[in-house]
Amino acid sequence: MSQQSGKTGGLIDPHAFDIFEFARSGRQAAGAVRVSQLPRMLNEVPAEAPDRDTLFTWQAEGSTQPELQDDGTEAAQPYLRLALHGAAWIECQRCLSPYEQPFDVEAAYRLVATEAEAEEFPLDEDELDVIVGSRQFDLVELIEEELLLSLPLVPKHDVCPQVHESLVSGAAGEHASDPSDDESESEDPASGAAEPGDAGKPNPFAALEALKRGGGEGGNKH
Repeated sequence: MSQQSGKTGGLIDPHAFDIFEFARSGRQAAGAVRVSQLPRMLNEVPAEAPDRDTLFTWQAEGSTQPELQDDGTEAAQPYLRLALHGAAWIECQRCLSPYEQPFDVEAAYRLVATEAEAEEFPLDEDELDVIVGSRQFDLVELIEEELLLSLPLVPKHDVCPQVHESLVSGAAGEHASDPSDDESESEDPASGAAEPGDAGKPNPFAALEALKRGGGEGGNKH
């Protein structure tokens, strides 16, 4: 993991730094992290991937914004912006082979001191998350969380190089017919017409129609 100094000088340890001071000072930092440093993300990378330890770059920027307080006064409150760029190999759910998924994440956070504050914080902006900061904040953990949230719901190639054999044959075999073909060959049962291939077999609907007619004639007799 590498890190750079912000505009106020000095390096940060991305595993443990004072994020409130970082925001109040309006500092900036940048660095890189490998997938091997992100155990939960590494679990998403298939064993047969060409490169299981790809690199992500990150940029973080702290700031403050004035907010109206309960007593009617304004006070500067801490914010963090995070950008992530890179790619990781994950498994395509269509052909079951690895493919390289790009990640371009930009997120903004309002920093609070406790979980209780986070739960009570009113969310007026969809793109803004509320996170609990600390004086020993682990930015790498936040990076991993954002990457996991950015995984596609159904990972897949734009165009698969091949189709997995289980998807070709299926349970009915390689020459399974399309159900729509069967429907096109049959007529509405109510019409009383026999389906192709049923020649010589009694049509139950025609027999029912005959019974209805017979019942009607019998009902008119006194």
